[in-house]
Amino acid sequence: MWNEPSKEQLAKLPRLYETEPIPLTDKLVHLHFFIGGCDWYICEYDGDELFWGYAYLDDPQNAEWGYISFPEMKETIIHGIEIDCEIFDPPKRVGKIDKIR
Repeated sequence: MWNEPSKEQLAKLPRLYETEPIPLTDKLVHLHFFIGGCDWYICEYDGDELFWGYAYLDDPQNAEWGYISFPEMKETIIHGIEIDCEIFDPPKRVGKIDKIR
């Protein structure tokens, strides 16, 4: 994985269910993983290997909120290219991200 977030960066993410009372459009996205036309926007982390966020896999009709495996993303290589990571500092509000709106 390119630009894999450090343990310190991951520790700053809200834990799973911590942002549950916040409306979806007001949640904060802390990490953006991407490769090709696929994007994963991360809002929460279990502290081990599971993220919760929005998955956009080059198909807006089937994009959805859900759980995302960090180990699987780290292992993914497509045509010799690894998934990359962008850290939003400060985090971005969901309502400001075009692929989610």
